[in-house]
Amino acid sequence: MGLVPHLQLIIYIYIYIYIYICVCVGNNETDRLALLEFKAKITHDPLQLLSSWNDSIHFCQWRGVTCGRRHQRVIVLDLLPFSELVGSISPHVGNLSFLKHLSLLDNSFHNEIPLEIDRLRRLQFLRLYNNTHIGKIPRNLSHCTNLKFINFGRNLLDGEIPTTLGTFSKLRVINFENNNLTGSIPPSLGNLSSLEVFATAWNNLGGSIPHSFGQLTKLTNFYVGENRLSGRIPPSIFNLSSLQVFDVGVNQIQGHLPLDIGITLQNIKGLSIFANQFTGPIPISISNASNLWQLQLNDNNLSGKVPSLDKLNKLSQFLIYFNELGNGGANDLSFLCSLTNATDLSFVWMHVNNFGGELPKCIVNFSTTLTQLILSTNKISGNIPIGIGNLTNLNVLAMENNKLSGHIPFEIEKLQKLQYLVLSANNFFGNIPSSLGNLTILTALYLDHNNLQGSIPLSLVKCENMIDLDLSENNLNGTISYQVLGLSFTAISLDLSANKFTGVLPIEVENLKNLER
Repeated sequence: MGLVPHLQLIIYIYIYIYIYICVCVGNNETDRLALLEFKAKITHDPLQLLSSWNDSIHFCQWRGVTCGRRHQRVIVLDLLPFSELVGSISPHVGNLSFLKHLSLLDNSFHNEIPLEIDRLRRLQFLRLYNNTHIGKIPRNLSHCTNLKFINFGRNLLDGEIPTTLGTFSKLRVINFENNNLTGSIPPSLGNLSSLEVFATAWNNLGGSIPHSFGQLTKLTNFYVGENRLSGRIPPSIFNLSSLQVFDVGVNQIQGHLPLDIGITLQNIKGLSIFANQFTGPIPISISNASNLWQLQLNDNNLSGKVPSLDKLNKLSQFLIYFNELGNGGANDLSFLCSLTNATDLSFVWMHVNNFGGELPKCIVNFSTTLTQLILSTNKISGNIPIGIGNLTNLNVLAMENNKLSGHIPFEIEKLQKLQYLVLSANNFFGNIPSSLGNLTILTALYLDHNNLQGSIPLSLVKCENMIDLDLSENNLNGTISYQVLGLSFTAISLDLSANKFTGVLPIEVENLKNLER
């Protein structure tokens, strides 16, 4: 009787060994064969990324393969981005039953995403970004109940977003941007209580943004720009205090911005509603969103006075062009002084609005990080402030089609990084400053349709990168010298018409005319 327990122990050991052989050895072979089938579908491997995939070493040591310590099963297949791999994904990838992480991004995998991926029940990360996959998003992905991260962005996928994705309770990131997806955004995705990032920009999605998205209390990034979305934004979305980026640009969305938007979206960093059909004013509360880095409101029908932005100290991009802001009055531009608090300010684009009044002197106190200041096509009057030379990193200064007057400041010569200077269609008078010749990287100079007088300064010959020069419709006089016309320009568009020049054109110019014939 005493031998029976020992016999049972021996039997248990044999059973354990048998199970180990079946699970750890037999299924290891399944993984090895699945990887070899994967390799067989690769038609181009110029960097020899898969050269180690042979019998000289264990498959767990193959490049891009990671195995679990306990059972030596493949848990990660992560091929390096930009490895120039070409091929398709083998259906045998579905045999890697322990796989948790599949990453093939930034290569040239094509054909459809194999349906066999649904057999990867342990899969958590699925990254196929920036390939050329075609076909539809597999609907049976819902079998992969542990998925946390799906990235199919920058492919050629078409069809609709599967409603079954709304059952992925652990899903945190969905990225389908830059494909050819159609249909609407499924309301079922509002059930993804763990969702943090939703990116479907650059597709052909229509319909409206589902009201159910107002339930996503962990949502931080919402990118749906460049689609055909319409309707209004559900008010509940503007109450998601977790939102950091909200981008609905280039759609057909209507409505107003909520009056309390700067309070409810207290963590917002990027707000982009450009190229839609929004109306009404910019809410006064916007200044409370003190984390704002990008405020992109351009190409809408916004109107009224722009409020103070004095708390937006982190603002870098302020884009409000192509609206109906301002009323042509004296205080329209008072808000500009509040932008002097933004120490990282880079872009101020305000063109094609209804701003009036004088250009405030405070603009010379903008951060020196400012690179582009565009105020064109408004009703702005007054002079360009003398301290404009403080903005030493400006590469674009455009104020054409306004009511500006006075002399063009000599201080502009301090803007040594300036490439585009556009002051056309104003009331500037006096001489063209010879100091403009110190802007040696200037490529475009537009001073046309003003009241400038005197001769063209010879100092412009130092602007060897000039491509476009328009001085037409002024009161310029004197003779046109060869030095001015020969300016070392390589591909110049030159317009000196409607002035009061005298004399004859240099013979070199006549020869150029003959060559053109």
